[in-house]
Amino acid sequence: MSQIPLLSLTNIGKTYVEPVLAGVSLQIRSGQVLALTGENGAGKSTLSKIICGLINATDGTMLLDGHAYQPGSRQDAERLGIRMVMQELNLIPTLSIAENLFLQQMPQRFGWIDKPRLAKMAKEQMATVGLDDLDPWTLVGELGVGHQQMVEIARNLIGHCRLLVLDEPTAMLTDREVELLFLQIARLQAEGVAIIYISHRLEELKRVANTIAVLRDGELVCDADIAGYSSDDLVRLMVGRAVDAEREHGARHFGAPLLRVRDIARRGVVQPTSFDLRAGEVLGIAGLIGSGRTELLRLIFGADRADQGELFFGEQTTATRINSPKAAIAAGIAMITEDRKGQGLLLPQAIASNTTLAKLTTVSKRGWIDNDAETAVADQYIKRLNVRCRNGAQAVGELSGGNQQKVVIARWLYRDCPIMLFDEPTRGIDIGAKFEIYQLLAELAQQGKGLVIVSSDLRELMLISDRIAVMSAGSLVKTFERGQWSQDAILQAAFSGYAKPTDAADVIKTAATSQAA
Repeated sequence: MSQIPLLSLTNIGKTYVEPVLAGVSLQIRSGQVLALTGENGAGKSTLSKIICGLINATDGTMLLDGHAYQPGSRQDAERLGIRMVMQELNLIPTLSIAENLFLQQMPQRFGWIDKPRLAKMAKEQMATVGLDDLDPWTLVGELGVGHQQMVEIARNLIGHCRLLVLDEPTAMLTDREVELLFLQIARLQAEGVAIIYISHRLEELKRVANTIAVLRDGELVCDADIAGYSSDDLVRLMVGRAVDAEREHGARHFGAPLLRVRDIARRGVVQPTSFDLRAGEVLGIAGLIGSGRTELLRLIFGADRADQGELFFGEQTTATRINSPKAAIAAGIAMITEDRKGQGLLLPQAIASNTTLAKLTTVSKRGWIDNDAETAVADQYIKRLNVRCRNGAQAVGELSGGNQQKVVIARWLYRDCPIMLFDEPTRGIDIGAKFEIYQLLAELAQQGKGLVIVSSDLRELMLISDRIAVMSAGSLVKTFERGQWSQDAILQAAFSGYAKPTDAADVIKTAATSQAA
């Protein structure tokens, strides 16, 4: 490694209304993988955005190769080889995968875009992140968030890159995609690329990083070799206290079915699928990206139109027609979407407005919003979910990703639906808040609600679920009762609709090894 750090940060600070970063000093060298972690709101994303030119620091200085570095924009940083894959994806949904990948460098022939060459370039780049089974002309807006994440990663691996910032890159990825990403990180590291890897998944940090930096309340509390710290040590540094990461599941009592799904399907996406959801039950849905997990929830919620199938509520013998989210909400179904920014929140609006959005009649008089009533509701849920904010009047777009997720959950808790569909409920949430959410889910089940939870984190599903249903290639292939599942068995079922047996076994072995690590 060079004696001169690739990037040096000295006393970096950022103040909005209040300081969110203060006195952060770090050095990053070529070929180094720096794990950056901390609770939601600790300043991780703010620091990375300063490095990558998205915002300016209020205080401090930066040096790149020993020379003053102060990018005025993301484009300025990228020209110098500083790139970032953000939680908020920087893709254009109305363009194809190929066009998004090479938007700034379209191959041309006689003044026209050379589409055959573009397709070839795109397929080669897509293969590096495991997307070689997709058509490069597929519109990005038609992809799930997990596939979009891989497209964004592939885009940032094109061309000159000296420092790559990855902000929660695996939050929406399953084990197969995570392994492909780790292979790319190892390749980049060998080529001398420095990487800042931001994640709450502590077991991943120890796999990929040389050093660890921990932020707490905007201040750097640790900058050291990661080998000297256990996961428990890092949690204590992050939250200032120990966290009980292995809550006992406890016995739950199930009632009669709240929802009976019968042969619901959408051509090419979800094959005819049936299951019952009982009162007081947490039903986990596992599977690879593209297996139909999210699409199944969207069919139940009426966000997509089913080609066939019926939904029965409670003891009804007549099916209820759900052809829109409005109809689903009226029937008692809530859905916490995987894409909180695009589908879950009104980002410019206040926390209070977002919290009461699904039940406005209770905070309005004669068609006008009662601000005092709305504020009281928001304050209640801010306290209950420990949302880190100034007050309920703060715009939800100013919050960290994890706190935004809590606001989405608060809205549906306030609506009080008996059936709740959660798509990646802990995406982008730090470990302390994650177990607060787990406790909340357990409380909802104890209240008699029925919960369906899609998660890319198998350990999460195995910790919180009463049953786990596995989807593969659009079909619900197997359902495991608590005590009957194993990680290998779930992964085997998840791959059953895709891979040759030998290929599946190889990936399962690799994924199981990484989980054990």
